[in-house]
Parts: sequence; structure tokens; C-alpha cells
Amino acid sequence: MKEFDYIVIGGGSAGCIVAARLVREGNARVLLLEAGRDEYHPVLKMPAGYMKFLASDKYLTLHQTEPQPQLDGRGVIVPQAKVLGGGSTVNAMVYMRGHRQDYDDWNAALGKQGIDWSWDALLPHFTAIEDNDHLGAPLHGVGGPMKVSHLGHFSPLSRAFVKTMQGLGIPYTPDFNRGNPFGVGFMQHTINGETRQRCSVVDAFINPLRDDPRLTIITNAQAEEILFEGDSASGVRYSKEGHSHQARARQEVILAAGAYQTPKLLMLSGIGPQEQLKQHGITLRHHLAGVGKNLQDHYEVPVVASTNGAFGYYGQDRGWPMVKAGLQYMLFKSGPVTTTGVETCAFFDPLDFNATPTIQMFCVPTVYLDRDVMGADPGHGVTVNSLLLRPKASGQVTLRDASASSLPVIDTQIFGHPDDLARTLAGFRFARNVIAATPIGDMVNAEIFPGAETTSDEALAAHCKRMVKTGYHPVGTCRMGHDDDPLAVLTDDLRVRGVKRLRVVDASMMPNIISGNTNAIVMAVAHRAGELLLRTQATPEKEAHDE
Repeated sequence: MKEFDYIVIGGGSAGCIVAARLVREGNARVLLLEAGRDEYHPVLKMPAGYMKFLASDKYLTLHQTEPQPQLDGRGVIVPQAKVLGGGSTVNAMVYMRGHRQDYDDWNAALGKQGIDWSWDALLPHFTAIEDNDHLGAPLHGVGGPMKVSHLGHFSPLSRAFVKTMQGLGIPYTPDFNRGNPFGVGFMQHTINGETRQRCSVVDAFINPLRDDPRLTIITNAQAEEILFEGDSASGVRYSKEGHSHQARARQEVILAAGAYQTPKLLMLSGIGPQEQLKQHGITLRHHLAGVGKNLQDHYEVPVVASTNGAFGYYGQDRGWPMVKAGLQYMLFKSGPVTTTGVETCAFFDPLDFNATPTIQMFCVPTVYLDRDVMGADPGHGVTVNSLLLRPKASGQVTLRDASASSLPVIDTQIFGHPDDLARTLAGFRFARNVIAATPIGDMVNAEIFPGAETTSDEALAAHCKRMVKTGYHPVGTCRMGHDDDPLAVLTDDLRVRGVKRLRVVDASMMPNIISGNTNAIVMAVAHRAGELLLRTQATPEKEAHDE
């Protein structure tokens, strides 16, 4: 059995950063296990390229959620990255930190004791990672490994959206990442501003260590069980190419497999709700009722309209327009290939502009519908999505069976709380005002989905239930919490309760979801997790939270 100082399970945004810090700063021998492949198509390096793979199972696991009674029996597709670098390799590259209040809520969930998870405490980790091409101290980093920039191209529809929102009373903001994301503006992305290429965590953290003998990367490896000696995690059993392998960790095992797979692996290893483990014949190691609970995500609903001209990106991915854009990108690093296609957004509460934002509204300069929804033909148009920032309902992740190769059962509970549907409807109605107002209204020909004739609350609610889709931001299934919280899985330093030498460093640690795209906060949490691990490594006798 091969031995390492640390084993990191999951090679996504969190796992790559933690592994890199332990190697570079801790002089540790680290095994990084990833279920996906260690390569990705060159098109994914292009900002617009990810759209080619939105429905592909080459780099994504396409989970079909449980039928939702509150969605009239519909089950939503929720993808998860299946490649080294995780979401940072295949996502839309948005760099968004969320609201200061989100982190105050984390501290409240922890009882405001112990480690501080406030905005101010995490800001140094955001800036340490970042190399921003146009913003600097004190709120942004310069010289870090992760490149952050604006996009290289904006469509006429995106520019019109920004001006229209200002006319409707939403002010312009040049930076959503100051701790109070309110207003309308152009989003920052994890893109190199000079080369105009995606900057994934592989580019930023792993590739500089490719030849370092202290880092071992094994891909296409399915983690099957965390191994224990007594109550201490000691290693992992995994399969690769049909063969079973084991690896030992001298220090700690670190879970970074994401909000779906991390709770699944804990339960397969005997840590989780006692009744569920018994149901699947898994020997209980430690009862933790919260494993898999508290699943939160962002959900969005569109209003779709046709336009009276080619103001967006329809048809740009084929024929002569594609060839022309490709040549422009290769020769000058400019043009439509330098955009993700989703360039702008707005944060606000449609019912009260003075309140903390409840909606993140995106303008997509084409007719865009999720893969499991039909009803509108492609064409020149605009899609305005209202994304609910803090849903009140939460779902859960459970085991399908006792096999590591089986996908978990995902119950999202979208619109499981009546306030979630009500807030979404308010955002949808405001989106209708947007496409009717100048200047974007001058570009719009007609609303095509759900159609201008759909006006009643009942009909609009049916539209929302039919069209709602994931925002690709699942979190919370192994949440931090205080000692008296029966559903708390982790302590404030990310240790799994009831066992030793086992931590969770991915998005499943969040007590509540962040108000915005989640990749940036996952990276900051992982950077801080690396610091916590290095501190423990320096003082191995410290076991204050191991119970």
C-alpha cells in the first residue's frame, strides 16, 4: 500500500488548491484522486468554448433528480464536473464572492464562537488567490495564481440590458465583489486578460507542480470507501480500470468531491444517518444525521423574447461566422470567442430596491433554454433569467444503494417553500418589465416564452415550475455548525464530527448558500482550509476539535 502525508479525494476547485498548498508550503507528499479525466478539449480554453459541452457527458455527470411533486412531477437535470479542475474547467468562469451578510450567517450558524468565517476573515484568502487585471488593493489581489478579468467582448444586447436596468432604477456598479453586490454591471471572470484563455485551478495551481515528485495525481479513479484505524481516517480504497487499490494517509484524509459526492462517500464509509446506512446494509461507524441534508442551490426561471435583429450570438457557432470569429480570436485575441455569452447581471430585490438583493438577473443574448425543457426554437433573441439567491427550501442527497459506482439520489426541493416561488415570480415579472423598457425594448420583437398572453398568477406559476433550472451551485450537504446543532456535520475548522483526521473542504461545508456564483468562494475556502491544515501540521499534537 502506498503511503502519503495527505490524501485529497476530489480534484475540483477545492481539492486542487488544498493539494497545491500542502505540497508547496507544507513540503508534504500528497495524493490527489479525481474521478474524471486529466485532460480537456482545447476548445474549453476559449471563453466561449464551454457552451459546446453543456450537454456532454464527457466532462460532466448529468444527474437526474427525483421527481418533484411541487414541480408537477418534473425531475431537473443537475450536472457535476467530471474532470481534473472540476467546475473551474467547464463552468462559465464567473468570479463572484457573494454578500457580506452571507458570511455573517455562517458565523451565526457556528454560534459566533471559534474560527471566524466573516467576510473580513475570508477577504485575505480571496486576494491571495487573485491576479486581477484591472482592480487592486485593498479588495482585490494582484500577482496571485488565479487570473481574473472582464470579458473581451460584449454584445449589443448586454450593453442595452445594463442601460435598461439603470433606467428602471437599478444603479450601475463597476465591481460586484466588494461585499455588497447591488446594482447592474459587467461580471468578472476567471480568464487571463492577456491571452484571453480560461484560467482553471489546474492552470493556476496544479500545472506549476506537474513535475514535483511530492504530488501524485491519479485520475479516472473512483473513491469507494474511506479507510479507518479505530476512529481515525487512515486512507482510501479506490478503483481504477476495474482494479481495486488502497492508499494510506499519515496525516489526514481530505474530502473535496463536491456537494453530491462528498456526502455519498461519507455514507458509504459508515458516517451518516443511521437509518439510511442500515437500509443499505452499511456498517455504522458514526451516526451523523446531517450528512446529505441541507442541500441548497440557486434556481432560475427565464423570460424569452425574439429580437428584430442579430444583436446576440445566435448562429455564431457554425458556418462562416464561426470561422471568422475563430480567426479573429487566434490572430488578435478579440471578438465573440472572448466572451462566455453571459456578460452582465444585476443584483436587487424586485419588491424593494433598498433591501438586500434576493435576485441575480442574467441577460443571455440568445434564445436559451435548459436541456430538459422544450418549447422554443433557436433564433435571434434574448433570455432574461431571474435566479433566486437564497431559497428557503432545502433538499437532500441520499444513497441509491451501497455501490460506489451508483449515482446518489438527489432531491432538490425546488419551490419546496412557498416564498421561493413567490420571490421567483416577482423576479420574473420584473424581467418582463426589462424586455419592454428602452433601450432593450427597442430590440425586442415579441415575447415567445411563456408568451405575452400568459398573465395570471396560476399560469405564471405553471411556467416557473416547467422552466425552472439549476444555477449549477449545489452546496451545504455537510455543513458546519455549533455543537448543539443536530444536523451539523463539521466543526468550525472543517473536521468531520465524531472521527479524527478527516475534513471536508468543498462547497458542502457551507451552512447557507452564497448570494452569487459559488466557484470563487469555494476557492477561498479551500485556500483557508490549506492554512488550517498547515497550522495543524506544524503542531501535530493539537487535537482540540478531533472529537
